[in-house]
Amino acid sequence: MIMAEWSAAYKNGNTLVGNAGGHPRSDGGHPAQVVTILRGSTRDTVAEGHSPALLVHGGAWAIPDGMAEAHVNGVRHALAAGWKVLERGGSSVDAVEAAIVMMEDDETFDAGRGSFLTSDGRVQLDALMMDGATLRAGGVGCVERIRNPIRAARLVLDESPHVYLVAEGAERFAQQHGLPLCANEELVIEREVQRLREVQKQAVAGKPPEFFAEHDTVGAVALDIRGNLAAATSTGGTLNKTPGRVGDSSLIGCGCYADNESAGVSTTGWGEPIMKLVLAKWAADRVLEGTAPEAAARTAIERLETRLAGHGGIILLDARGRCGLAHNTPRMAWALKNAQGESAGIEWPRG
Repeated sequence: MIMAEWSAAYKNGNTLVGNAGGHPRSDGGHPAQVVTILRGSTRDTVAEGHSPALLVHGGAWAIPDGMAEAHVNGVRHALAAGWKVLERGGSSVDAVEAAIVMMEDDETFDAGRGSFLTSDGRVQLDALMMDGATLRAGGVGCVERIRNPIRAARLVLDESPHVYLVAEGAERFAQQHGLPLCANEELVIEREVQRLREVQKQAVAGKPPEFFAEHDTVGAVALDIRGNLAAATSTGGTLNKTPGRVGDSSLIGCGCYADNESAGVSTTGWGEPIMKLVLAKWAADRVLEGTAPEAAARTAIERLETRLAGHGGIILLDARGRCGLAHNTPRMAWALKNAQGESAGIEWPRG
């Protein structure tokens, strides 16, 4: 699609959908491919007075056609939950928490119940939240008995002098602060049991893993009416991971970062390369230097690919309400709402 078509659709607030041949159309059918237009260029600014904005993602990978609708619906529901907070004057921290909880409760995504299993068949969850006004952050890693790890991360942010708690210690802290624990079996679903068996069988047969394997990590970045940014990321990690493995999602500056002076950022994808580049902080620093969020997102993913052959996606939002999103995977689930309107999809137009 040429950029003029994207621009026209953007101005009209349309959602473009593509047929199997990849030609865009704007009817109301149910195509195999969903592509939605987003704002985010340097000319897209929010008026003074801090109009709220919210951008969420539901993972970057080769989302199959049969799962596209569930992913778009999931990020839309998360957007609605977070926006309800922002439109009544709530904080950006509350908004990203509400959005993430909605996706953790949706078995479509690799977060909360229904997450990928470790090699020994258990769910281990990681999450991080960061407040751009104060630079306070809270994260948890390798928790097995918390249904909504982002709520535990929020407790660490609000109630702990520490930034990061893991495993049993994180669970004990959450329980002491009123968050109920659950059995790990309650987080495991049959779909993931079968998926783990299949990937382990393929490994025994010597078949390499798919290049764009599932990365359904969820994330959100928000700007509230006070001009404060927040970011949050939550994940079940990678399928068949070694127990105890922690990826980028819950590490400050890697999978999540927020600073009112630069941007709120959440990443998704192959965690090890993202960690090595401290990608979320790297992208935020580009915005601090004066790069528009759209360009910063694109440059970050280009760096991920060229420097370490990594793959994934990233969302950014700055204190002016400008946003950016980029991915080098076939698809990425996302949704945006701001004063100009709402849009969502599973691909991002590449300029």
